[in-house]
Amino acid sequence: MKEQNPNRWRTIDIVIASVIAVAFGVIFWAWGNLWVVTESAFAFFPPSQTVLYGVWLIPAVLGGLVIRKPGASLYTELVAAIVSAMLGGPWGMTVVWQGLAQGLGAELAFAGLRYQSFRLGAALLAGTLTGVSAAVFDFFVWNSEAALWSYRIPYALITVLSGTVIAGLGSWALVRALAPTGVLDRFGAGRERAVI
Repeated sequence: MKEQNPNRWRTIDIVIASVIAVAFGVIFWAWGNLWVVTESAFAFFPPSQTVLYGVWLIPAVLGGLVIRKPGASLYTELVAAIVSAMLGGPWGMTVVWQGLAQGLGAELAFAGLRYQSFRLGAALLAGTLTGVSAAVFDFFVWNSEAALWSYRIPYALITVLSGTVIAGLGSWALVRALAPTGVLDRFGAGRERAVI
């Protein structure tokens, strides 16, 4: 009997990745509105608002940690971005390209680890690279006219930090919290409860 390709997506992989993406697409839409409303609270140092950025990066890391197959990070982040754009987020369809860039960051992290490591270090690396890809996208698309040292550089650094902590550590903690419930039993993350 021929052994099944471990990188091949199963129906359950597509369904769960889609559920993660759609749920976060709605969260993205709400988070975008929160971002707009809280701008004045960060007026003292506008780049500091990116401390909130990591929430937009969670599906890329979470999708990779749960599905554990090539394309999972890219798929979940991109679909979440499409959903948020369709709901009428404040930045329109540009967020679709942004989601693509953000998903690529986490995808590169997991690919660099050959889709073999999904522990805390892998989650932090994925969160960091997702933050880097988000910062690079924003550097040229949203912040191209802003001052380099007083805005763009601090914005990028805080975005990367937010991606590492919120998306990286946060996604890892979420998987650890979900694994004992049994909802991830059909995935590697559920079968590794003791060693995550």
